[in-house]
Amino acid sequence: MYLDSGVSTAVKVLVVGHFGVGKTTCIRSISEIEPLSTEEEITEASVPFDDLSGTPDKTTTTVAMDFGRLTLSDEVVLYLFGTPGQERFKEMWEELSRGALGALVLVDPERLSESFPVLDLVERFGLTYAIGVNRFEGTPDYPLEEVREALNLSADTPVTHCDVRDQKSAAQALITLVEHLLSLSD
Repeated sequence: MYLDSGVSTAVKVLVVGHFGVGKTTCIRSISEIEPLSTEEEITEASVPFDDLSGTPDKTTTTVAMDFGRLTLSDEVVLYLFGTPGQERFKEMWEELSRGALGALVLVDPERLSESFPVLDLVERFGLTYAIGVNRFEGTPDYPLEEVREALNLSADTPVTHCDVRDQKSAAQALITLVEHLLSLSD
């Protein structure tokens, strides 16, 4: 599927977060093209490296990146790059962050402590970001201000609920990021 000839603005955005937070699911649910995915089966070899607690049903993991595309308007298209969530793949971050205008940081409210290394990387690479608090089955909806406080975020960092399995919800989280980016360019 090719871009419309009227598209004048292409924006590179990262979809980031800790291991098992829903980055691949997010890109799969909203990409208008068949997403590129580097999902591989989790094997015994990853046991010393990947903490599967909190993700008992997880059987695959991203080993390089995910890629998708979302057209926001006749003129604007987002190129979505999903990063791996494990510490051992953080070298990919430097390459993927080049040219990115911002990042949607997905967090699991039941595993917020796992978000701090991700936030450190986002800030290290100077990316503007918004937080998407992903909804999981059986997880209560935490008030966004409590999540903001727990993550020690500044008052101007957008925080929104999302369900990355739902196309509209995932797209709205990305729109929150884009609106934040636009507000900073004024």
